[in-house]
Amino acid sequence: MANNESDDDREKRIEELKRRAEELTGGEMKTGEIEPTSPEVEEGFWKHVVEYEEAPWTTNFRQLERAGVSLPAPETLNDQEVTAKLWEVINKLAQMRIFLEETDHLSDRELYTTLWNDALREETKDIMLGQDSACHIPLLGSGSDEDNQLYLKYYADEKWREDWHKEYPDDPMPEPEDPPYDRDRLLPQPDYGPPPDLPII
Repeated sequence: MANNESDDDREKRIEELKRRAEELTGGEMKTGEIEPTSPEVEEGFWKHVVEYEEAPWTTNFRQLERAGVSLPAPETLNDQEVTAKLWEVINKLAQMRIFLEETDHLSDRELYTTLWNDALREETKDIMLGQDSACHIPLLGSGSDEDNQLYLKYYADEKWREDWHKEYPDDPMPEPEDPPYDRDRLLPQPDYGPPPDLPII
């Protein structure tokens, strides 16, 4: 009987979390069929949805400053200081489960400047990411023509280039080149735990 009461209480909490999630998304949340899963996992999943929706907006720039990382303007730093500051930022971001990708086409100064002016100032939810999750920031992820050309030139393998040419035959295809810098292989990478057994919505 106690187990049934516990199950009933959990089901009520799950329904309340779903209602709250629907309320927070203004009724625009779309759900599909949920794969069979344990009530404990389902409750945890909906808790995460609600926590995300309730979290205020911030930027990685503000999160870094809050974590004690000073972010001086690029033009105030000499080349040695830029490199030191860049790696401080990279490593602190990794501790926050935020990981950079596709940086080898940029010098240390260019990368720090891009982060300082743009990438770190994009709005994001002010939540703490767990060890089983991560945020990836590809420096060529804007979808712009310039980013696409740089990706094809420096990062795309032959299969990617072939598929791109088939889909966009009118786009210019740059000759492949090795990127001018060698940083990506040194960047921190996420170490995920076992994949969570989360329902699909």
